[in-house]
Amino acid sequence: MSAQDLIDTVKQLMAEGKGLLAMDESNTTCNNRFEKVGVPSIEDFRRAYREMILTTPNLGKFISGAILFDETIRQSKSDGTPFLKIMKETGIIPGIKVDKHAVDMAFHPGEKITEGLDGLRQRFEEYAQMGARFSKWRAVITIGEGIPTRGCIEANANALARYAALSLEAGIVPIVEPEVLIDGDHSMTRCFEVTQEVLHSVFNQLNIQKIVLEETILKPSMVLPGIKCQRQESVEEVADATVTCLLRTVPAATGGVAFLSGGQPYDLAAARLNAMHTRFESRLPWPLTFSYSRAIQQPALETWKGHYENSAMAQQILYHRAKCCSAARQGKYTAAMERQIEQLVTSG
Repeated sequence: MSAQDLIDTVKQLMAEGKGLLAMDESNTTCNNRFEKVGVPSIEDFRRAYREMILTTPNLGKFISGAILFDETIRQSKSDGTPFLKIMKETGIIPGIKVDKHAVDMAFHPGEKITEGLDGLRQRFEEYAQMGARFSKWRAVITIGEGIPTRGCIEANANALARYAALSLEAGIVPIVEPEVLIDGDHSMTRCFEVTQEVLHSVFNQLNIQKIVLEETILKPSMVLPGIKCQRQESVEEVADATVTCLLRTVPAATGGVAFLSGGQPYDLAAARLNAMHTRFESRLPWPLTFSYSRAIQQPALETWKGHYENSAMAQQILYHRAKCCSAARQGKYTAAMERQIEQLVTSG
């Protein structure tokens, strides 16, 4: 893929009114979510669930690309049609999660480093042949007593940059995801400080690794107080802090910014993104959208529960959640839209 092809893919992923669907949960994570709603934790049900998602009518109206897990990119519908073929027909660009997992970092208690660089060039070659056009690598940063340390931040930033280089070498757009976790009791001010330091380090490492920013997408967390913090700032305060932090750290050349939801309630994930657009639209140098997983999927999963007869209703709910996020990406979201989901669930 040429440099122009990479830039064109970025523009398609960041198209006006659209965002990304993250459905790249590992088998362990997917099984944990299944267990909470009574779905058997086996491949047949994971495949059926992903089929339900990808065959949702008109999902491509709001979703430009979907991030897949290694198992998912190889799966097919019950009739044998490959998922990748379905995505191509519906105009949803296929992406692939390529990091392995976060493990304890040596000599850094309470901190993680993401693995998966070994053999990544060869895996990228296979994914490119399969048709993946973008990829994702996630690093996790924990806020706590004395952490994150500079060593943890720099190590993860370096890994993100090395991953991005291998992705671009393979002709695949990289999505760089440095997630600052919301676990804990830290304040929003502390999260701002950490996020700012992390993003400075990430873009410094991207520069060192000669990454072309126009060919790259950033997937950051919003600037939020820890879930155990007594003070939970308003939607507007979160929007102001988040965009201010991004304006200070993210170069204007960056191809786009697509937020992760990071465990936020789905209505707040939409409302906060919406506020960023209503308050900062004229000042944003890059497209600003969503790359949500649970904030789009969770209500549909709770309706589906592994039963085929629930699929149509689950798809309506999934479609509506994608529509809400699309509205937020345009500054057109309202709380009233959530009541429509409640009505769908009640009627089902």
